[in-house]
Amino acid sequence: MYQKLRLFAGSSNPRLAADISRQLGVELGKIKLSRFKNGEIYVHYEESIRNCDVFLLQSFSHPINEMFVELLVMIDAAKRASARTINIIVPYYGYARQERKAAPREPISAKMVADVLTTAGASRVITIDLHAPAIQGFFNIPVDHLTAMDLITNYLRSKQLEQPVIVSPDAGRAKIAEKLAGRLGAGFAMMVKQRPAHNEAVITHVVGDVEGRTPIIIEDIIDTGTTIVQVVESLKKLGAKDTIVCATHGVFSGEALSRLDHGHIKELVVTDSIALREPPMKGMTILSAAPILAEAIHIIMEGGSIATLFKDAGV
Repeated sequence: MYQKLRLFAGSSNPRLAADISRQLGVELGKIKLSRFKNGEIYVHYEESIRNCDVFLLQSFSHPINEMFVELLVMIDAAKRASARTINIIVPYYGYARQERKAAPREPISAKMVADVLTTAGASRVITIDLHAPAIQGFFNIPVDHLTAMDLITNYLRSKQLEQPVIVSPDAGRAKIAEKLAGRLGAGFAMMVKQRPAHNEAVITHVVGDVEGRTPIIIEDIIDTGTTIVQVVESLKKLGAKDTIVCATHGVFSGEALSRLDHGHIKELVVTDSIALREPPMKGMTILSAAPILAEAIHIIMEGGSIATLFKDAGV
């Protein structure tokens, strides 16, 4: 069906790439990824990609800098092999939390990453739930910004929860949380917090009624899990039931999974945008992002509107 489509997996998430290839009904491309003795990255496409529309899947997961450079080398090799277009699928776009200067003499790393990817030769970026949607404007090439909110919404609907309340852990996620609350006919609450340092947060107060309700925390990224646990414990003190935690990207740095194995967390729901480095813990549900990524590729190849993928999320 797609004679000129070639899909290749980087080292970060080969299972997701294989799932996308099955959804599309195409074979996953053959590529050799290896390291020289000194750690330098070697890439070799083991099939012709001349005049093909190449799709490279690579999440910026741990070790993030290694995965980033590997993708750059994959892009360069594809460009030098005369690929017609080089479309990079980055389910989790790392460095997205450094999208602005919060203090003097800081970098805007999300912009730097965009510049490097474009300079290397990327023709298009496909990503899911950017931490800051404005990052799309950092690119001078097309960006297809997908969302996992429909996946999460449909899953939560299937659970038929009693008295749910959607909780935004901060003001930045309030808009998405409000939309999700509207779709589910649920209540809405928001946590107000301060960040004294990176990966640290202090909950100051809660806006909204959570007593006797089932809280559903909605996040884009779970990194160390520290903030999530603080939110869960604050909700419990206010009389809420055990919490369901939902996020698109499970980064799970350090001891995050152990931290999230918490007595008041009823369920942890994430997508497979990032491959887990250890087996899923009890009470973890992993939703597949392969269908929306496969459909996005189909639309890019056949024409149409990416917006048709977001009928329920309203974004």
